[in-house]
Amino acid sequence: MKIFIYTIVSLFAISSYSQKKYPSDYFRSPLDIPIVLAGTFGELRSNHFHAGLDIKTDQKEGLNVYAAADGYVSRIKVALWGYGKVIYVTHPNGYTTVYAHLSKFGAGIEEFVKKDQYKKENYETGNIFLKADQIPVKKGQIIAYSGSTGGFVAPHLHFEVRNTKTENIINPMLFGFLPEDSIPPKFKNLLIYPIEDSSRVNNSEKRASLQFKKIEPTIYSTSQVLASGRVGFGVDVYDQLNGAYNKNGIYGLTMYVNGYKMYQHELETFSFAKSKFINLLIDYPHYAKYNAKFQRLFKRPKNTLGIYKKLINNGYLDVKAGYNYNVEIVASDFNGNSTTIRIPIKGVKSNAIFKQAEDTTAYKIKADAFHRFDLKNASVAFPKNSFYKDVYLDLKEDKDVVTIHEPILPLDKSFTLTFDISKYSKEEVKQLYIANINNKKYPNYQSTTKKGSKAFTTSKTLGEYTLIIDNQNPTIKLKNFINGSWLTNSKTLTVEISDIGSGIQSYRASIDGEWILMEYNLKKRLLTYDFSDKKLIETKHKFEIDVLDNVGNKSTLSATFYKKS
Repeated sequence: MKIFIYTIVSLFAISSYSQKKYPSDYFRSPLDIPIVLAGTFGELRSNHFHAGLDIKTDQKEGLNVYAAADGYVSRIKVALWGYGKVIYVTHPNGYTTVYAHLSKFGAGIEEFVKKDQYKKENYETGNIFLKADQIPVKKGQIIAYSGSTGGFVAPHLHFEVRNTKTENIINPMLFGFLPEDSIPPKFKNLLIYPIEDSSRVNNSEKRASLQFKKIEPTIYSTSQVLASGRVGFGVDVYDQLNGAYNKNGIYGLTMYVNGYKMYQHELETFSFAKSKFINLLIDYPHYAKYNAKFQRLFKRPKNTLGIYKKLINNGYLDVKAGYNYNVEIVASDFNGNSTTIRIPIKGVKSNAIFKQAEDTTAYKIKADAFHRFDLKNASVAFPKNSFYKDVYLDLKEDKDVVTIHEPILPLDKSFTLTFDISKYSKEEVKQLYIANINNKKYPNYQSTTKKGSKAFTTSKTLGEYTLIIDNQNPTIKLKNFINGSWLTNSKTLTVEISDIGSGIQSYRASIDGEWILMEYNLKKRLLTYDFSDKKLIETKHKFEIDVLDNVGNKSTLSATFYKKS
């Protein structure tokens, strides 16, 4: 009981200290509905930590989004993927707030953005950086409307707080953006890892899943574990908030051994540049195989994440024969709710009588060196420090499929894969692209460069790659009108576009020969033009659209419509 009380008091003290570092009453909520979260700050995502709060919008789009405080719009971007439509507001207190996945910008800002889009004749704007005197905003001013832009996302508002100077992302909850939460985190699974060749867990050199049972409302315990040598722990854990079914990320993990804090990390702040090291925090091979993210309570080499508050022996436990260890792992959310697992460990003499054979192949990678491997019709080149450690790769070519190991190792840098395409005709080369086929049902187009008799791409994903010929043109369908129809009462013009091969690269639409801005909804595959963008003078109009896929196949559609001004 003494250990448990010490744990709770320590966590509360640390949480209180962190909150005092940030102003809790400076910002207002970006929405005028209660904060209910679909995603928490620092949540484990694919290859990165979640950089903000995903605030639910009741499955609706078009909710008012307000400036959290006085400031100025410092950056705007419109993109098909990522944050979609996003706006950055810089404040005089040294912080910048970010509002993403928007459906539309507020008055004045929307017109500014559309002017840029029409000037560039492109839906995607790239980053637009603004000066402090261009678009000032007041606290509570409507600066945008919620949406679902930026890929295949449900309606919600992604909200961030950043340090303006360093660009580091900070947990918005530290500024008072607090959802109602009285629910403690939940452990799904617990792993213990033998770290060294002589390490053993229950007389085995393999990692073990430990079962646990409830002994108090928020305290669980495993059976006694027999161990020897250096071991580490990993947990699959999530949190839930009041009024939401989402399985969100936790705020912190702490490990005590016999009452002493050995490990602690908290999701207070991190930099974008280091977010990729999530792949060293989690058990990446297990995630790649089973899609379950186990957070390791020990720090691996080359992991430079700044989330660690306490690290003794890098979180490893050195178990000695004849000693007993009472391990407690505490998962906590931001509101101070916590759940504990207790693991009694008895140190025994190691039964190691042999060293496990190394997994060796002909393709050895020294992490600090450049490597190039030539196959029959392909080659693979790994820059220096592509991998976080020395590894042996399985590498083969079979029937135009190049297999570069299993996709179970994280990479820090991209490798280059090159195919010999000399056997293809000129027409075939035009329609050729490299695809990742880890998912056999849905080949994934890789940005492909062709030069002479070679085609190459870069990637950070191991696995299977092949060459595919795409000779299918994209499809275009009129949605809210037919050729020759009247659109006098219509506010928009809509078409559907799709491609079953390499995917759509670009599109261009015009009315009476002049470029028009068509908003692209990736999820619904719809392009929509708003007639309010420009006044039509005549009654009869010609609509034209060209759609290009990633290998250059092109489709064109033209139609006539009538609309009175």
